[in-house]
Amino acid sequence: MMMEGTDKKSLPLAGVNVLDFTWAGVGPHSVNYLAFYGATVIKLESRERPDALRTLGPFKDGIPNLERSYYFSFTQSAKRYDITLNLDHPKGIELVKRLTGWADVVVDSFAGGVVEKWGLDYDNLKKIKPDIIMLRTCMHGHTGPLARQHGQGFILTALSGLDAVTGWPDRPPAGLYGAFTDHIAPLFNVASLLAALDYRRRTGKGLYIDQSQHEAVLHWVIPLLLDYTVNHREPKANGNRLAYAAPHGIYRCQGDDRWCAIAIFTDDEWASFCQVIENPTLAKDPKFATLLKRKKNEAELDRIVEAWTIKHTPEEVMALMQTAKVAAGVVANPKDQAGDPQLEHYQFFHQLEHPETGTLPIYHGPLFRLSKTPYELGRPPLLGEDNAYVYTNILGLSDEEFVQLLAENVI
Repeated sequence: MMMEGTDKKSLPLAGVNVLDFTWAGVGPHSVNYLAFYGATVIKLESRERPDALRTLGPFKDGIPNLERSYYFSFTQSAKRYDITLNLDHPKGIELVKRLTGWADVVVDSFAGGVVEKWGLDYDNLKKIKPDIIMLRTCMHGHTGPLARQHGQGFILTALSGLDAVTGWPDRPPAGLYGAFTDHIAPLFNVASLLAALDYRRRTGKGLYIDQSQHEAVLHWVIPLLLDYTVNHREPKANGNRLAYAAPHGIYRCQGDDRWCAIAIFTDDEWASFCQVIENPTLAKDPKFATLLKRKKNEAELDRIVEAWTIKHTPEEVMALMQTAKVAAGVVANPKDQAGDPQLEHYQFFHQLEHPETGTLPIYHGPLFRLSKTPYELGRPPLLGEDNAYVYTNILGLSDEEFVQLLAENVI
């Protein structure tokens, strides 16, 4: 994180200004990486339509409030300014255009047609700032028959086919835990933004980046698409089963709702597993001696595995299996994650003070470390808390102009 005595100017993206129209997951996660490494970010919201995550729990002490959402806080772990602006007011549009002159990068996550309605599309923005970089990220991109279809990551996991193969063959699709795609699309956004900044550095020219989150997530199901294309096989949900591994599953362990994942791919791993459970003769049992045999008798095999795991804690199962070079991992719950020694070693979670909620112990930094470059954290901003600073110091409005725009409900 930001080390004592570190000059922010030494961060690699210092001097890069970002105007952030995004909300919820993909956009804030994408912009976070620029802000972690020195970019100055202005997050734009409105009081009529604040960031949707401000309205989602869990909330501090269970009290719903726009400033008390832990969910919102988790996505805003890099430093940024927060302003409010009414884009349905003509003067609000003029202020955005002036902010565009300040910005190097503009990022939005609206569906197709929204920024065009305001006259804030790339063609218009580059008239203001010829070398502007604009990233637009939405479900399907901004051209084509589905460009105006809007939705969130939970919907996109279904559209991308992930839900269809998540669950059990005798039940309806279970779906993933939520907006899984919100953690995939940002990786592509960050890479494209860094490439665009490098391109502008070398050529002096800006770029327009149109990112389809749907396309970004499809690489997770490419093997299934290839299988359908080549073999015309429809993929189906198969629970925890895997065609080329057995045993392969989540097994109940000692304790209340405690589980451990075990995956065995080779006959050597199977032999090692049998040694661990102190039943070496099982490795040569004709019903289990090869992968094909184990797959054929997988239901019986799972019962044998769980009869052993239920006698041990998941931590014991993981340790014994990993020592024997068998892949295994505790099915960690939030309590496990909060106390994970590896995450603690890398200082994954940080505690920062927040004026509304006090100490927040859930901040995270970038998901990688640079050997010679620190990063900068920031608490989640209050709604519009930086209005006076941004509009008067950065944009150059007089105090009188600022007060007048407040009175007119523009800010």
